[in-house]
Amino acid sequence: MKIKTDLFCWLAAVPLLFSCTENLHEDTPDVAEGAAAGKLIFSPANAVKGSLLVYFSEDAVERVEKSALTKAGGVMTRSGIDDFDSVLENIGVKSLSRLFPVDVRNEERTRKAGLHRWYTVRFDEGADLKEAALAMASVAEVSRVEFNQKLKTATDLKVTPLSESGMLTKAASGGGIFNDPYLGLQWNYENTGNTEIYSGIKAGADANCTQAWKLCKGDPRVIVAVVDQAVQYDHPDLAANMWVNSGEVPGNGTDDDGNGMADDVHGFNFVKGTALVPPSTLDASHGTHVAGTVAAVNNNGEGVCGIAGGSGSGDGVRIMSCQIFDGEEGGSSDITAKAIKYAADNGACIIQCSFGYDPEEIPISSDEEYGQSASAEKQAIDYFIGTKNCDAVDGGIVIFAAGNETYPTSAYPGAYKDYISVTSMSCDFTPAYYTNYGPGCNIAAPGGDAYQSYLENGGSGSQILSTVAGGEYGYFQGTSMACPHVSGIAALGLSYALQTGKTFSIQEFNTILLTSVNGIDRYCTGSKQYVTEVGSLARLDLSAYRNNMGTGYIDAFQVLMNIRGTTCIPVGIGKQTTIDPTAYIGDGSPRISVSSVSIPQEDRTRLGITSDPVVFGGKILVTCTRPGSGMMTVTMRAGTNSGSGMFGKTIEKEFALIARESHPENGGWL
Repeated sequence: MKIKTDLFCWLAAVPLLFSCTENLHEDTPDVAEGAAAGKLIFSPANAVKGSLLVYFSEDAVERVEKSALTKAGGVMTRSGIDDFDSVLENIGVKSLSRLFPVDVRNEERTRKAGLHRWYTVRFDEGADLKEAALAMASVAEVSRVEFNQKLKTATDLKVTPLSESGMLTKAASGGGIFNDPYLGLQWNYENTGNTEIYSGIKAGADANCTQAWKLCKGDPRVIVAVVDQAVQYDHPDLAANMWVNSGEVPGNGTDDDGNGMADDVHGFNFVKGTALVPPSTLDASHGTHVAGTVAAVNNNGEGVCGIAGGSGSGDGVRIMSCQIFDGEEGGSSDITAKAIKYAADNGACIIQCSFGYDPEEIPISSDEEYGQSASAEKQAIDYFIGTKNCDAVDGGIVIFAAGNETYPTSAYPGAYKDYISVTSMSCDFTPAYYTNYGPGCNIAAPGGDAYQSYLENGGSGSQILSTVAGGEYGYFQGTSMACPHVSGIAALGLSYALQTGKTFSIQEFNTILLTSVNGIDRYCTGSKQYVTEVGSLARLDLSAYRNNMGTGYIDAFQVLMNIRGTTCIPVGIGKQTTIDPTAYIGDGSPRISVSSVSIPQEDRTRLGITSDPVVFGGKILVTCTRPGSGMMTVTMRAGTNSGSGMFGKTIEKEFALIARESHPENGGWL
């Protein structure tokens, strides 16, 4: 598919059809039209009817606020700016309201960020959006007018309940680390190559969580905002890890904490402006499924596990539900912007965003184009990034799904340079048939691929199992499912940083996430089968995905090792690997000599090491036969001088071994 680059082409010669605006400029009509068009953000093609977002100038917004004070007890329909009010009257205005409600605790920084200048105008849906936008933009006191864009979730297909999947009889042990009965079906956390799940599965195609869990399982000081459908906050496998707004009294209809939202105990429904209602139908399961991957409660003898779900002792990260989709409603720019600002103001340090613009509908083609738009949504995300809610990092971490259109670029907003965009990998390392790829895509994670196993258990085994609405469990696939793997690992990483006393800048932490990866390009060859929209079988050329899936597929254990400051050494599988540990120390000084090496028996078993590692010629020789990870302690002498009788000082250094087929046999150095 070809990316469109003419997002603003239609703006060049749009006529002003409202007679009330024709006399607002002394310029010629063509000049006036061009000036107004230059204030517009996005296009009306994919916008909500009867709704526009207006950004007033700094001076003008004071007049608007004074006008609002005269409308006590009623709906505001006038701005106090005569020219603008004439436009409102012509389009059948229904309401004019501040986009971001007043949060008394955070109003000062809200105003400093300029977010108080955004207003939502609602009017007759029969009015022409383009004409209305140009008329508003023609008013001198208006800085920008934004078409209220529609977004969509990044999930392909519908949920398959676990009870209907045929997989219950294939549930396998989770390896003993947790007692959750369905952990063995979550190949995405630790893939042992269990062919009962799917005959084409390959060991090691996972997020490498089991080893990470031995170091950290989560921390309730880390809050992840799931910006999505409502999360079923009373789900038996989520309830204990839901964020609780301690300043709010449940069910009293009052905004007890003064944040502009009443009864926002576990989050808020930004679509309807009401308290959350737990979803009960499977088609409302998207947010609940995503939340389960991030932080379903671990080791509670219930259902599935979450990446940062704790140990069953109240130590999981917390999930905040910021609802932007409600049935057929929601998913627009104004709702999304409000939800993201709320997350910043109420303690979240990660926003999990499995949604985006459809590249066909909103063909943004560059970071410059998206950045210059200065949309309400982008300003809200900037505000989130600039808000420190976790002692381990100096701002907010933003993670988006890349999109499911098989498009050769990430969808925006995720593609933007300040955010992380996640592509989707299947259980055999190959790119999922639906995933976007290419420019703007930063990292891959397990997202499932139903059509690899569609002849086996209806395709469920190769999808992602997590929590769904109604207190149940089910399978989904999509970059929506890949995205929460990165969000969950980011939350686990911040938890570990808190517990080890480490602090990072946003740039440093994002770098850790994007470099703690395993290679995926070797699997981007040949083709794979999938089913087209019309139901016929086709083959997907995998070579197009080579070098286009991001830095690699994320590895939770590597993330924690990099936070810890432990060097990760990649090793191959099935052949002897030669490792020079001194190459990872300074300049690889010859005054450092290797004396011995030890690997714990548990890690030897995990890596399939059947014979002792050997020190030969100052190097370490080791053979791994299984994908996995483990710790290696190397004893060395620093300051040796052969023949001098000076033996140097004995030191020990810990390294992490990461064994994957994609790694070279020489540890990447020799």
